[in-house]
Order: sequence, then C-alpha cells, then structure tokens
Amino acid sequence: MAKEHWKAEPDEHDYPAAADYLSLLLTAAQVDLAVTSLRAAALIHHKAKDLLRAGRLPLLDAKDPDVVRDMREVRRGRRLSPVLLVRGAGDRGVPLTVADGYHRICASYHINEDTEIPCRLADLSAPPELAARPGSPTDPPGPARRGKRAGPTRRGPATNVTQG
Repeated sequence: MAKEHWKAEPDEHDYPAAADYLSLLLTAAQVDLAVTSLRAAALIHHKAKDLLRAGRLPLLDAKDPDVVRDMREVRRGRRLSPVLLVRGAGDRGVPLTVADGYHRICASYHINEDTEIPCRLADLSAPPELAARPGSPTDPPGPARRGKRAGPTRRGPATNVTQG
C-alpha cells in the first residue's frame, strides 16, 4: 500500500462539515466556539489507533466506500486533509469527538495503524484565544506539543462525533 500523504492545513470545507455534525450534539454557541477553537488550534499528531480508541469508535471496514475513496487518494499520491477533533473528558467517561475525518482515520489505520495523523484539537474548556498560545492550558509542556500527550479535559456535554 502507498505511503500516506497529509496536507499542512485542513481543507476549508472541513470546518463547515464539522460544524454541521457538531450542531447535532451541541448548542449553536458551543458549535461556534468549537469551530473557532479548531481554526486557532495548532496542528498536532496522533496515531490512528489512538484516535479510534480515544473516540471509542469502531474501525470501519476497508471496503467502506468512503474509506476506499481515501485509500485510493493515498495510492494516487494525493494529500489527505488533517482531521478535526473535540477533546473528550476522560475523567467523566466522555470520549474524544471526531468532528471531521473519521473515514480518513480509518483509511490511515488500514494503511498503517501507527502512522501519525495530523489533527487540530479543540478544547471547549479553554477560551479560543488561549487554545493556540504556547504555554496555555491546552498546550501541554515538552513532548506533548508534538502531539504525544493530551492536555486538560473538556467540560462540555458528552459527544461522540463520527463524520468523515
């Protein structure tokens, strides 16, 4: 299978797609906050297998039409858009929310479960102006800045978003 290729930034159309999905789970104000936070968030990297586990999401079959499409894009050398995430609250049993990119995560897993996937992570417990600042509550110290560890948990409603 071909090596994965990722874009440096999410596609612009991913943000409205994430907002549409999140609007099924959150209030309009929370959706606005999430999208604003996603736009401001730094790009981090996490393994496909960890994203699925943190979101408590099943791995979609390699024959799923959207997974097939994304795997075909990779084989053709086209770059995939980074995924958009909303932090869960592990201390309260709330999983990570995949606001946009579930199919891309699954395609990546089928290619190599250990591949680091670029992500933007919104933390609804922190104001968006703090989310992108180094040293902020959502910017963990040391190696975590490179996407190795998660920061503080979100205090919003329970969500489990699975849009591709």
